[in-house]
Amino acid sequence: MSNTAISAQGSTLQVATGSGSPITITAAADGSPTILTAAAHGLALGDVGTISGSTAPAGLNGTFPVIAKTVNTFAIPLDTTGGAAMAGSPIFTPAQWTGIKNLKTFKGMDGKVAKLDATNLSSTAKEYISGLLDPGQFSFDVDLDANDAGQTALRNFLATAAVVSFKLTLPNAHTATFLAFVETFPWDGGVDKIVTASVNLIISGPVTYA
Repeated sequence: MSNTAISAQGSTLQVATGSGSPITITAAADGSPTILTAAAHGLALGDVGTISGSTAPAGLNGTFPVIAKTVNTFAIPLDTTGGAAMAGSPIFTPAQWTGIKNLKTFKGMDGKVAKLDATNLSSTAKEYISGLLDPGQFSFDVDLDANDAGQTALRNFLATAAVVSFKLTLPNAHTATFLAFVETFPWDGGVDKIVTASVNLIISGPVTYA
């Protein structure tokens, strides 16, 4: 039996720090997911972008991650089954990613579904129903680099409490994309030690795996 374990070596973490060049969408195939056509779009799995300029189908304007792609098409997690044909002049404006250097370890995606007590006076044992998913946290360690654009962005986002997109890419090209804010960014140093930092992100909303 072949081993399907994934090595973490070579993983990268990026944070959205701006917007890239708009991509013109020329067609949309309804369904779930929705498949969009854009010639030689250059997008990667897990990329995030905002669609604007559409007048149909309903829901197409918004921010979405790329969950599948070919050279000239890409898929977004939107159900347009039975919807109107694409109309308007939609464009997809992708986020501009900045890599976070010196990534050493990462841990997270530790979401948990709320447990709601539904026990009543007719119950013969405790009863529960599921509530909302708390997507949890994502933490990682880096060797500090005060000149790295990615680490600088993290410090700025800590100061502003901004909720921004992050993308973790594994060596097998699979990705996890999520919105989060920087909760903490403490440094750690000592005698004969490299200065490191431990960053903790609070995830807001669902994590998209691609």
